[in-house]
Amino acid sequence: MNLILLTPEDCPQSNIAHLTGRRLQHVLEVHQAQVGQHLRVGMMNGLMGNAEVVRLDKQSLQLRFELDQAPPAKLPLTLLLALPRPKMLKRIFQTVATMGVERVVLMNSYRVEKSFWDSPFLQPDAIQEQLILGLEQGKDTILPEIILEKRFKPFVEDRLTSLAGDSLKLVAHPMAQQSCPRDVQQAVTLAIGCEGGFIPYEVNLLAEHGFTPVGLGERILRVETAVTALIARLF
Repeated sequence: MNLILLTPEDCPQSNIAHLTGRRLQHVLEVHQAQVGQHLRVGMMNGLMGNAEVVRLDKQSLQLRFELDQAPPAKLPLTLLLALPRPKMLKRIFQTVATMGVERVVLMNSYRVEKSFWDSPFLQPDAIQEQLILGLEQGKDTILPEIILEKRFKPFVEDRLTSLAGDSLKLVAHPMAQQSCPRDVQQAVTLAIGCEGGFIPYEVNLLAEHGFTPVGLGERILRVETAVTALIARLF
């Protein structure tokens, strides 16, 4: 936890926070903080700053904080991700939050198992829990936008053009002849399939809507590895 993320509910006064639970345990066990020590904090979807420990015991932590710094800028990236396996999804949520992805669209595709959509990991509280872990790691406060699209064709044909706008549109595909670009200086909409990738029909439909197939070489990567590698290459 490189940043202690606060919420308005933690703050009985404008500059005082009371913490218990996971964050308290982290401060006790990892930071090994003492009264008077300063810690990095941030307000959910708000500013960052410093906090002084004013009271600390095994039951609660009281901080006096000042927020005066903007969080890091988000990557101008919309990630279209065919819904992966639930256990992998938890790690991907943390990764995209840590790396500063602006928006994630979880969408259906032919190779997505129907049962994945019933996963408890897709409940709003479960999603936010993983995103918060990613924000704490990356020292950020702004939650990525998460959108669920359970029907591939209607989403691509009816809503994707508006969502992607004039961004650079790419679809990751292991058979693509064109390499993924580097250090892109514009907004990007990037589509990544689940295990096994998009089927040809899906790649062709995305291509009809302006998406260029790109690859990362001959190796076949797991979804979570591909997400990290493609984001790092693009930005």
